Parts: sequence; C-alpha cells; structure tokens
Amino acid sequence: MPTAIMSLLIAFITLSVPIAVAIVIASAIGLYFFSNLPLIIIPQRMFIGLDSFPLMAVPLFILAGNIMGQGGVSKRLVTFAKSLVGNIQGGLAISCVITSMIFAAVSGSSVATTYAVGAILLPAMIMHGYPKPMATAIQASSANLGIVIPPSVPLIMYGVSTNTSIGKLFLAAIGPGLLMGLALIIMVMLWCVFTGHGKNDATDRQGLLSSSKDALLALLMPTMILGGIYGGVFTPTEASAIAVIYGLILGLFVYKEITFKDIPKILKGSVISTSSVMLIIAAASLLSFLVSRSDLPQLLSAFATDNFATKLQFFFAVNLLLLVIGMFVETSASILLLAPILAPIAVIYGIDPIHFGVVMVVNLAIGMFTPPLGVTLFAASQVAGIQVEKVILATLVPLATLLCCLVVITIFPSITLFWVNS
Repeated sequence: MPTAIMSLLIAFITLSVPIAVAIVIASAIGLYFFSNLPLIIIPQRMFIGLDSFPLMAVPLFILAGNIMGQGGVSKRLVTFAKSLVGNIQGGLAISCVITSMIFAAVSGSSVATTYAVGAILLPAMIMHGYPKPMATAIQASSANLGIVIPPSVPLIMYGVSTNTSIGKLFLAAIGPGLLMGLALIIMVMLWCVFTGHGKNDATDRQGLLSSSKDALLALLMPTMILGGIYGGVFTPTEASAIAVIYGLILGLFVYKEITFKDIPKILKGSVISTSSVMLIIAAASLLSFLVSRSDLPQLLSAFATDNFATKLQFFFAVNLLLLVIGMFVETSASILLLAPILAPIAVIYGIDPIHFGVVMVVNLAIGMFTPPLGVTLFAASQVAGIQVEKVILATLVPLATLLCCLVVITIFPSITLFWVNS
C-alpha cells in the first residue's frame, strides 16, 4: 500500500495537483484498493490530526504576522534597523537582514516576512542603486530566517509530529538563526565593498534615538513573547494569543495604522492562509497513519543503516534529500510527511531529535529560497516587480552562504543544543 500511495502522490505533485488534495486522493485510492481498512478512516484520521492543543499556535501566529505587517510594526522595525546600520556602506541591505530577523521572531513565517519587510525595503534598495536582482535575492534569503528563528510554525509542526518539546526546539533554533543572519550580514557587507554599491545608504536615515523610541514597543514584542516562553510564564500556544492581542493594541491604539474596519480583511487573509496549512496538516496526518501501519519505516531504517556507516553520512544524505524536497513541496507538508519517518532513524545514529528537527527546518528554509521553485524567491520577485528568471544568478552568493551555515550547523550540534542543555 505505501508504495502505491507514494507513487500516486509523486504523480499528482508532478501534475501540479495541490499538495493536500494529492495526499488525500492518493491515500483514499491506497485504502480502497490495497487495504482492508474502511474509508471512514479518512475523516477520522484527518480530524485526529487537527485535534492538538499546540496546533492552535499556528493560526494565531499567522494572524499576529498579518496584524503586524499592516499595523505599522514592520515599518518601525525597518526605520530602526536603518538608523542602526544605515551609516555604513551597504547599511540598507544589512537593515533588510536585521529587520527580517526581528520580524521573523514574531511572525514565524518567511512569506509574511517577505511581503511585510520587502514591501518597504525592496523599493528603497532599488532607489538607492542596488541592482534589482541582487536586492530581491537579499530580501528572499533573509526572509527565510522567518521559519528558523523562533517562534517558528514549522518547528511547531515538527514538535507535534514527533512528540518533541516545542519550547526546547525554539531554544535550539536561536543559535542557527543568529548564525545564518550574521553570515548574510557579512556576505552583504563584502558584496557591497567589492561592487561599490550601498555608499549612499545614509540618505533619509533617521536618528538612532528617535527611531528607537518609535520602535520600542515593536522591539518589546519578540522579547516579551520569547522571554515568556523560556521563562515558563506561558506556553508557545498561549504566546501566540498574546502576540495577537499585543499586535492589535499597537496597530489600533498606539500606531493607529489600522482601524476596526480593517480587522475583517485581516481576519479573512489569515483564515485563508490558515485553512491551506490546516488542510495540509490533516491530510499529512492521514498519510502518516497509513505509513506507520506498513513496514515502510522499518525498510527505510534498514536501508539507511546498510548504506550509511556514520551519522554524518546519514545527515548529509538527508540534507540533500530535504534541500531538493524543499524546492518543490510546501514546508509544513514536508515536515509532517518526513519527520515521523526520518526522526526515529536519526535517533538510531545517535542524533538528538531536537538537533535533527532544527537541521530539518534549516534545510527546508534554504529550499524555499533555492531556484527555480523557491516560494520566497517568487514572493520577493513579485514584490520587486521582476521575473524570477532574472534573479536566479544573483541568488548564488546568498545561497552558498546559507549552505555553508547548514554544513556548520549539521557538524556542530552544540550550536543548537547549547541553550537546551545549559
């Protein structure tokens, strides 16, 4: 049965059938023709897959990201980042990376970060003389930090699907997220020095003191959310609700950039985004149940142990697999389909499941940026008004930078486990 389902799933994805629909149809055909289980299993397992308290954080973080994007938070974070580093060559591009890191720490979404930050900084970088392809590549690569730096929706998915502590996953992702952000900043600085771009970035730069005052409440948001989670004040799910409330207060009463009339539109956009994610989660839960009842996990485990002698060999084989899959399959679906299968095999090799989860998310984050089908690459290109084909060459330098980070994170688990074990 698993072979038939996987073959059908690959065929449907090749035909561009939506991933959730492809999973349900492939699973239904497999159930009907290749098993004795009743079809009532389909709605039952899909409902069970959604019946999880930690999953409540997903729609709330999506809503919080939309509120912040339209409520003035992203704009103030951009102004603060520009005032912080805008006086040096390449400061505008560096501020793009820094703003994406901060915004990622509350939105948990790469695509949301691309639209919220890119809508402000991409036109500014182009106006200051940055080549449009490189400006787009910088924005797309830094936006991917959104699913690495906590709170991260994919990390929540991994925690739910493998019964791993979400709080520990958030802690473990801090080091890799900071490493990737720092690497991108260094890359941008070197690129600007060698190409001569970014010399006039100080134009229209606001003073650090005034921008800090204006962005103080926005900057408190990630501190409050992450500090509350790690301090044991509230759970990640409760933190997502607090993020929504805090974002509404800022947008409605402090910055006054949204009104009560805007809330239905924000809710509608959030419901649409949430529905697509939740449908994938439900469908993946059904497929995971069917796979777990077969001998596929055992076969894959035997294949891995027979072909990869060390954990590094296994890790790099998994990295290659995930990078390719991340280019074609939506991140949440990739995690929900593969994590329950790969995580137990990683444990056999002595790999900490928390470290493996972070590496898995980093892989898929890079896959979202990798040409030709990276979703954040398409989003940034849309914001910049440029064809994706014209951006591909410019992505090579930031892509190489992120791949170097992936190698370091893979080889040195202390980068992920330092805060968890301390």
